[in-house]
Amino acid sequence: MGVELKPRTEAELASLIRDTEAPFAIVGTGTKRNLGRPVEATAMLSLARFTGIRLYEPEELILEAGAATPLAEIEAAIAAENQQLAFEPPDLSALLGSARSGTVGGMLACNLSGPRRIKAGAARDHVLGITGVSGRGEAFKAGARVVKNVTGYDLPKLMAGSYGTLAALTTITLKVLPKPETEETLVIEGLSDADAVNAMSRAMQSSCEVSGAAHVPDRGTYLRLEGIAPSIAYRRDKLAQLLQGKTTVLSGAASRAQWKQIRDVAMFSGAKQRLVWRLSVAPSEAPGVVAKIKEQIDARHFYDWAGGLVWLDVPPTEDASTTVIRGAIGTGHAMLIRAPEDIRARVDVFQPQAPALAALSARVKESFDPKHLLNPGRMYRGV
Repeated sequence: MGVELKPRTEAELASLIRDTEAPFAIVGTGTKRNLGRPVEATAMLSLARFTGIRLYEPEELILEAGAATPLAEIEAAIAAENQQLAFEPPDLSALLGSARSGTVGGMLACNLSGPRRIKAGAARDHVLGITGVSGRGEAFKAGARVVKNVTGYDLPKLMAGSYGTLAALTTITLKVLPKPETEETLVIEGLSDADAVNAMSRAMQSSCEVSGAAHVPDRGTYLRLEGIAPSIAYRRDKLAQLLQGKTTVLSGAASRAQWKQIRDVAMFSGAKQRLVWRLSVAPSEAPGVVAKIKEQIDARHFYDWAGGLVWLDVPPTEDASTTVIRGAIGTGHAMLIRAPEDIRARVDVFQPQAPALAALSARVKESFDPKHLLNPGRMYRGV
């Protein structure tokens, strides 16, 4: 990668993009540079100077910060007020081999959400507003510091999951929520994959208000309950009676530690030579998909989101086992999360789009970045 550019202001950033023809790789702290395809760029556009919490009103449940603000800094600030980011953004730095933690802009750009997504929604559901600069070199603002905002198009949601290919974001406004008083996790032991998914489905359909449902083979099926202690005790006993089986309980710090491991995919962080996939499938189909894959390759796996999210760790191969994995998922989709750069340049990291969706994506890209200056090739070849 060539020269690194570090604009100080939004006006300088807009001028820089407007007056150049060279494509940029957009970075904050660089923790997610190994996520997605290698960017086809000659210069690095650093947003590191767009940092710091600009506004935090705990009583209004809103926070505004520069896009390059470390997520850890934001979480520490709101934790001091007994609040949280309800969608539980993961820290994938260890999984991706980074020594630094990620930023709030990178989190939104990748739409990263953790185990509580099944109850609280995704990152895109908690962003209230953004400011940034498009690939046309035009500064823009979208959304507002209110929960209900119906003015214009919902551009903040559009930016979520765009991986920096539409705009360079400078500030993010988020909704925060109160932290639960405490938590417990009911652990059911000895379930097969199919039985675990069935148990998680029944738990989610019950009135027990489960905020996390995951299954790690040979370790247990985890069902998280949050709130005040008497309510948790009542719901835990009701859930145990509903599902039966051999159970144990993780309380407080032990429960939080377990869910942090699940959230950050810690069980796959150590074996750096193995490749990591993330599959999104219908929960009822997940055990069959995993079984079909494991018939053909040596894969390790676990389930989150009550079976709707499958994490796979597979041996290194020239095609990252793409044919086997995508051939097994049917109507779902699969993303290659960790692989060497040469493999990520060769295979489809993101699920190939249907022609109609690809055409729509191309039109959106053309509207925001007609010269393809911002993170070109990050998601799809030539886009």
